Amino acid sequence: MTTRPRLPRTVWVLGLVSLFMDLSSEIVHALLPLFVTVTLGASVTVLGAIDGIAEATASFAKLAAGRLSDRNRRRKPWIVLGYGVAALTKPLFALATSPATVLGARLIDRTAKGIRGAPRDAMVADETPPEIRGAAYGLRQSLDTVGAFLAPLAAVALMWLLAEDIRAVFWIAVVPGLLSFLLAWLALHEPARHTGAAARPPLFGGFREVTAASRQLILIAFVFTLARFSESFLILKGHQAGLSLAAAPLVLVLFNLAYLALSYPAGTLSDRRSPAAILLAGIGLLVAGNLVLATTASLAGLAMGVALWGAHMALTQGLFARLIADTAPEALRATTFGLFHFITGIATLLASVGAGWLWDNHGASAAFFGSAVVAVLAALLLLASPGRRSVPHG
Repeated sequence: MTTRPRLPRTVWVLGLVSLFMDLSSEIVHALLPLFVTVTLGASVTVLGAIDGIAEATASFAKLAAGRLSDRNRRRKPWIVLGYGVAALTKPLFALATSPATVLGARLIDRTAKGIRGAPRDAMVADETPPEIRGAAYGLRQSLDTVGAFLAPLAAVALMWLLAEDIRAVFWIAVVPGLLSFLLAWLALHEPARHTGAAARPPLFGGFREVTAASRQLILIAFVFTLARFSESFLILKGHQAGLSLAAAPLVLVLFNLAYLALSYPAGTLSDRRSPAAILLAGIGLLVAGNLVLATTASLAGLAMGVALWGAHMALTQGLFARLIADTAPEALRATTFGLFHFITGIATLLASVGAGWLWDNHGASAAFFGSAVVAVLAALLLLASPGRRSVPHG
């Protein structure tokens, strides 16, 4: 019996870096929807626009950083830059006095995320044998989600300790962001094969060379992401269901608990079974979660719907990354990840603005029903895909 290789040190480091940054970012994110709509008095449409525009901005950064990472054969400088800029943006949220200020902070923060995203995902593939690639992406996603799980708990505790002073909580969130940057800077090592003096590919030509299989997967991801509006709407749904201002972030605790519990098992399973089949199951969980949230006003129904949302994330996010890594040649890995993140970022903008408009004009149920319909379309597109029966390497 062949012994499976161990997960590389780089994957663990990247996971821990993600954990600290997610802890920082998600403390802010857990309170931002209510900060924008209650403290600053903006509408849900404005909240959706802030989330969507910020994510779309990040997608442009991912497109550029991914291509540049492949072109100069470096991953670490882009990763460190992305985490460093993100750490520097955290004080801006504490200083915000208007939705426009929040938007500016979110734009810079998400741009930083864009800079690091594609090179980081490409580095995981660079360092990991194909036969354990699903486990590698599952592990990194799990560690990232540990931070996202702890963040709303920290937000609730800090809100209680600080008498619901949201700005003071935002200041405390600066600390794990700085730890994330320092860990990336000091502990992350550039793969040796990236330091060779190979000829540099053209800056823009690589996008035309993205494989047909990758393009097909990116199209499916675009349609799917149209159904994947911001988790901010889950927090608003929790507040609508009766949770207090301080307790509303608990919605994200449940969301991330389901996400955390299933991310690594889903990634590991994709090394043994068809990744596309697991992805299809994840889309089905999103449909189910939306239908529950659209038809319930109780806390029990809220808990079920939010748990299904978290489970769907576990069965889709790492799986998309793993499939992109499988379909992209090594010389175009970061480029392909950049294109993937760019396209899905545009979809996130459309999804969040659309969900905000539906919420304001037709109620919360319309937003969740709309998401369910689009998710079904993504499932049909995946079923029609010639590569849906693809099997893992190894």
